[in-house]
Amino acid sequence: MVGLIVARSINNVIGKNGMIPWRIKGEQKQFKELTTGNVVVMGRKSYEEIGHPLPNRDTIVVSRTKKYEGEHLSTASSVQEAIAMAGEDKNVYISGGYGLYKEALPLVDVMYITEVKTEVEDGDVFFPEFNADDFDITIGETGGDEIEYTRTTYTRKK
Repeated sequence: MVGLIVARSINNVIGKNGMIPWRIKGEQKQFKELTTGNVVVMGRKSYEEIGHPLPNRDTIVVSRTKKYEGEHLSTASSVQEAIAMAGEDKNVYISGGYGLYKEALPLVDVMYITEVKTEVEDGDVFFPEFNADDFDITIGETGGDEIEYTRTTYTRKK
């Protein structure tokens, strides 16, 4: 299974000045639950923002300019190569940024999109457009104290 995980604002922003533009208690819980024991694929900038492999999962960094190697850490030159490297015995989760999301959209079986109920001014990274008609949509839990969010699952129609 190839999945994609993202949180986006009402105006489709996923990043601002190299950072996620909100901090919401509990919002990243789903990411940890889904990815632990599986494979996370992320772009070079996303990896450098975190600065280390994520614990209890394999991390594949997609980069054409740098090589990352270590325990539970490897590098691929494309999303397709990363998916192939992951093998078929683990779930693969694409976790950003924009270029990876755009490349992965035609390949994903399911998207876990956290819809954050805020508008981000001057956002500089956006989630790519996609055809929602290609997916069955399931509205999940809503949470958040100061900023509300809703978890939405998009499952590709067969």
